[in-house]
Amino acid sequence: MGGCHSLAATSETPSGGGLTGLTFDAGGLIALDRNDRRVIALIARAEELGLKITIPATALAQAIRNPARQARLMRFIRQVNVDLQVLDAASSAAVGRLLAVSGTADIADAHVVLCAVRTGQTVVTSDAGDILALAPEINIVRV
Repeated sequence: MGGCHSLAATSETPSGGGLTGLTFDAGGLIALDRNDRRVIALIARAEELGLKITIPATALAQAIRNPARQARLMRFIRQVNVDLQVLDAASSAAVGRLLAVSGTADIADAHVVLCAVRTGQTVVTSDAGDILALAPEINIVRV
């Protein structure tokens, strides 16, 4: 995996058209864990379209507190169309560069952005401001 690629000019994406896949931040994962119907619908739409879903391991670490009590989340990350992305050495360097350029400090948010950019996916987030501070052009779905 390489570094950050340039972002295409995009805007907030609704749950339908133009969807190329989903990358979840911690807020999106927490919304799923709380059975948020919007998130359930997004996931169902992605599955229906045969789209991949990316979960950065850093976002999962922020969302998971008690795996035994978070059965919905644990089932979700084991689905065939879900790709759990680790923060390896190359990704760590890319995340560090993104944080330096943006003047921000949240490693998990930067990892989410990096994963979404690499895959061309839409970010599912409860905190769009943090994601957009890192990549103003990225597609988002607010939950």
